[in-house]
Amino acid sequence: MITNLFADLPESLPDELVSTLVDAGAVRIERIVSYGQASPEGFWYDQDQDEFVVVLRGFARLRFEGDDPIEMQPGDFINIPAHRRHRVEWTAPDQATVWLAIFYSGRVNEP
Repeated sequence: MITNLFADLPESLPDELVSTLVDAGAVRIERIVSYGQASPEGFWYDQDQDEFVVVLRGFARLRFEGDDPIEMQPGDFINIPAHRRHRVEWTAPDQATVWLAIFYSGRVNEP
């Protein structure tokens, strides 16, 4: 069955909408939709798996602990190693920011 990542986008959301698209044990793929949501003040993600994340639509700002924020726009992606503390500082409040996040475990050869 074919499904579209941009189908059924809500007009607004009180909280981020996380939809698991694939869960195959060592790999999990999620579609995340944000409308102005950000990580709570003082909260940092510290995940057991690596995360490859791409912004498909909208705009966002990520921050890694100890670093300046990173602006992200459609097409921008980043690979986040397990336990690299990070947070979502900002997402566009006036449009859907659609993320594709792939969580995995294992060694990666980056270009």
